[in-house]
Formats: sequence, structure tokens, C-alpha cells
Amino acid sequence: MAQAVVQLTRRRFGETMRRDAWWLPPLGAFIVLGSFLVYATWAAFQNAHYEYGPYLSPFYSPLLFGESPHAWFRSAPSWLPAVSPALLILPFPAGFRFTCYYYRGTYYKAFWADPPACAVGEPRTTYRGERTLPLVIQNVHRYFLYFAIAFLFVLASDAWKGYWFADASGVKHVGIGIGSLVLTINVILLGGYTLGCHSLRHLVGGYLDRLAGRPVRRKAYDCVSCLNRGHMNWAWASLFWVAFTDVYVRLCSMGIWHDWRML
Repeated sequence: MAQAVVQLTRRRFGETMRRDAWWLPPLGAFIVLGSFLVYATWAAFQNAHYEYGPYLSPFYSPLLFGESPHAWFRSAPSWLPAVSPALLILPFPAGFRFTCYYYRGTYYKAFWADPPACAVGEPRTTYRGERTLPLVIQNVHRYFLYFAIAFLFVLASDAWKGYWFADASGVKHVGIGIGSLVLTINVILLGGYTLGCHSLRHLVGGYLDRLAGRPVRRKAYDCVSCLNRGHMNWAWASLFWVAFTDVYVRLCSMGIWHDWRML
């Protein structure tokens, strides 16, 4: 029996048989991620309005040096150049997000059109994967995870301190302000995103062939997997909220917004 020969041809850039609005998700990701990068870079270089009362912006936490009560140390080493405190710590959470498996798939499509979307022609004709420079560096994601987990403890401490307000005499009392809740929600969303990381799921038990007979690892694996199933939602929600937290602290410090105290 004669068989028909189907000649496969590579699609040109943007060519597709899809009839849906396939370009909307990558366009939305480009706008949101691009806006976040612009704002975060601007905020990091401002070196001002990053604290208000017991609140500290997550873009500047931990605040390593300075006269602020939030600072860990009063003076910086003499060899350290005078730069914005945010520039000393932001590379670590930024590196964690930049190398994140979900974000990689998102910004590859949105910024590099690699590919623009499923079943849509892309601009290149060869495939190199992430085995050569510079993309092989993406494999450091697991090590950025360790820093991200440490940052969760720091931000949780900041959220706790956000419930302690000093009176006129300097004595601190427990209270609840809108900023207290903003900082708390920030830790929850970042925790959901970080603790649902694919690398963490591998570390707690994913590398094992069998989890039977290992109840602790099985429970840890199930918990991380539960968060991982909503990893995309945690990624976007935490990205938005960490930026909003900085905006809230900044505008309160500038006197544009007023922090309403509920207690």
C-alpha cells in the first residue's frame, strides 16, 4: 500500500495555525515583569524612604549597616563602597527568581520569544538548551534557594517587629497597623512561593526512588508538592505583593499615605 509522505517544514517566526489569542500571555508577562524590573531597580538606587516606624521595606531587608534601628550593624567596613543598602542584598532574592524554573519558561517566551508560545514559530533555527554559557548558569538555582529560605526568616522577623510600636517615651507596645498586615502577607506569599520550589521538592525527597518507609520525608515531599501545584500563582502573587510592600512603606515614609492603626 502506498503511503503519503508528509514533508515537515519549520515555521517562520510567529507563524502558527492557532486561532486563539496566544500572544496575550507572553505580552502580559513582558509588561508585568518589565515593570517590576524597572521599579525594583529604581527603588534599590533611591536609598531613601525604605522604613517607616517599625516597618522596613523588603527591598532593603536585611538592613546590614546604618544608624537606623533596623540596621544589624552601625558602621560598614572601610573597604565597602558607599552604596544603597538594597544593592547589597537584592542580588540573592533576584537570583532566586531569575533562575526559577517557572520564571525561566515565562521570560524565555516573553522577552526572547523562545518560543513565543506553544506551536508558534520562533526566531532561531537551532536548539542549544541550557548546557552552555550563559544559560548553564541557571543551574545555580538550588544554591539561591538556600539564601531565599534564610531571607524568609529575616522577613518573618521584620513582620513580627511590625506589630511593635514605640510611644512618645520610646516604650514599645503591641499594635496592629495596615503596614503590619502588609508585611505579614508578604512573608506568607513569599513562603508559599519559596517552599513550593521544584528544587526544594527534589531535596526533601524527590531524588529518592521510593518514599515508602520514610514518613518524615514523605510528609515533607507532600507538603512541598502541595505548594508546588500552585507555584505559578504563588510566583505572581508574591512578585506583586513584595513590590506593593515597598510602595506602601515608601509612601508612608513620604507622608503621602497614612498608616491606619487598628489597635
